[in-house]
Amino acid sequence: MISIDPQQQSDRENYKLLIGSIVPRPIALVTTLSQEGVLNAAPFSYFNIVASQPPLVSVSVQRKQGERKDTARNAADTGSFVIHITDESIVEKANKTAAALPPGESEVERAGLTPVASDAIPVPGLQEARIRMECVLEQAIELGGTGGVPACDLLIGRVVRFHLDEELYDRGHIDPEKLQPVARMAGNFYSRLGTLFELERPE
Repeated sequence: MISIDPQQQSDRENYKLLIGSIVPRPIALVTTLSQEGVLNAAPFSYFNIVASQPPLVSVSVQRKQGERKDTARNAADTGSFVIHITDESIVEKANKTAAALPPGESEVERAGLTPVASDAIPVPGLQEARIRMECVLEQAIELGGTGGVPACDLLIGRVVRFHLDEELYDRGHIDPEKLQPVARMAGNFYSRLGTLFELERPE
């Protein structure tokens, strides 16, 4: 086996090992609202569940040269955001929202997505997504970096409303084959849901 000390590598080299090893990664398409009223959208694959009671999810927003991205800044300013599960039906539009636009321009408009009002928070969601979660910002944690400059903002969101396409919902469960989720791999690669198999958990 090859043994690598991350401290002897560049950030980019470590990044490549992480995104190539930790796969597949679910993709959160996140909407936030700026103080000026601009609806921002961006995809994040540093995304996962934190807890179920209460329902908590995490999104890690990497900084650019130490500066917070629109998503992290807007979430901190408004205290809320919406997470959408990226599936095959919206992955191309989700990818378009990754463009580096100025804060005053909306990725939602550029990608041809449709805003829809949320029930419990001021941030709109996206009509095209088959699953969306309205979130209140539980914590925003600055992490990583060097010289006192953080490398990312870890957003912990408490889900205050789930919105689910009726076709996906079956007696409290989500049908993964109908959802057709898309996951992130390394580089420009994505993956679809593969063959499912079942293993009994040991007692």
